[in-house]
Amino acid sequence: MEVSLIFKIAAVGILVTVIGQVLKHSGREEHAFLVSLAGLLIVLFWIVPYIYDLFENIRDLFSL
Repeated sequence: MEVSLIFKIAAVGILVTVIGQVLKHSGREEHAFLVSLAGLLIVLFWIVPYIYDLFENIRDLFSL
């Protein structure tokens, strides 16, 4: 895993938190939820290839 990926995930987390708080305080809880969901999906799209590689390595390790 690259260090830059960790920084990207942290940046998305900070950005989603700030935008979510602003939206919640302005009375738009639905939009805050959608922003949180979008942030989660972005991070998942970044992480899924690494998870796939992990399972491939485990499968090769145990020769399944």
